[in-house]
Amino acid sequence: MTIFNLGSINADLFYRVPHLPGPGETLAARSFQRGLGGKGANMSVAAARAAARCVHIGAVGPDGGWAVERLMVYGVYTQFILSVSTDTGNALIAIDDAGENNIILYPGANQAIPEDHISAALRDAKSTDIFLTQNETNGQREAVELASAKGLRVAYAAAPFDAQAVQAVMPLLDMLFLNEVEARQLQEATGLAPEALPVRDVIVTLGGDGARWHNTDTGQTQDFPAVKVTPVDTTGAGDTFTGYVLAGLDRGLPMAQAIGQAMIAGAIMVTRQGTADVIPDLRDVQDFGA
Repeated sequence: MTIFNLGSINADLFYRVPHLPGPGETLAARSFQRGLGGKGANMSVAAARAAARCVHIGAVGPDGGWAVERLMVYGVYTQFILSVSTDTGNALIAIDDAGENNIILYPGANQAIPEDHISAALRDAKSTDIFLTQNETNGQREAVELASAKGLRVAYAAAPFDAQAVQAVMPLLDMLFLNEVEARQLQEATGLAPEALPVRDVIVTLGGDGARWHNTDTGQTQDFPAVKVTPVDTTGAGDTFTGYVLAGLDRGLPMAQAIGQAMIAGAIMVTRQGTADVIPDLRDVQDFGA
């Protein structure tokens, strides 16, 4: 089976700082690093490193060839990454000594993906495949409609959060990934708690408190405890979690087992500084704690 991911591709620009800057503050960074990122790219790399076949649908600018090559190295299928005239997306990420971060995002080419390109990428998709998207590209609703019409299992990671964007695709979703803040914001917008949303599987990540899975078919909720580690950088942990859950399902794991494996992957991720370039592979996860 295949995971088709309509997702962003960014150059992540990391600045290590003694504390997150306040309004009007000029702060000297201790170090700088450029890496591959974007929520979409992170999720594709996570899925590929978790042994799934992942096809990335997206766009980069004339300056983005290095990002496509990096995705290929990590096992992502890149034949549907388009080169456009708009600059590649990028993110400025400040990280403090506690591992917390703030991010300034420039969408760039991620918002310049032609609809016919998305349609071409999904032309040979089958009902046994999974479709994933996030809120960092254009064409989300159109792509979700195409994937749903083909019978794919449709997943949406609601970040960066926008209540209207979530509600635009919600009627066609099979899986919805939220963090705790996004779940609260969506409840404020819809009046519906996560367990009452019209989506079969809703998974809410809770940071240091673990994760919670709501299944509307059974009406049951299952909690997953956090894996205790000392965080270095929380950037990309949620993306890693999402990619691992979907890869687990693609490999035939039950949802609870896929989430359990993703919890370990996310925990390993926060002990590393970086995004797509440091996402753990399946061997790392399987050997964790051994």
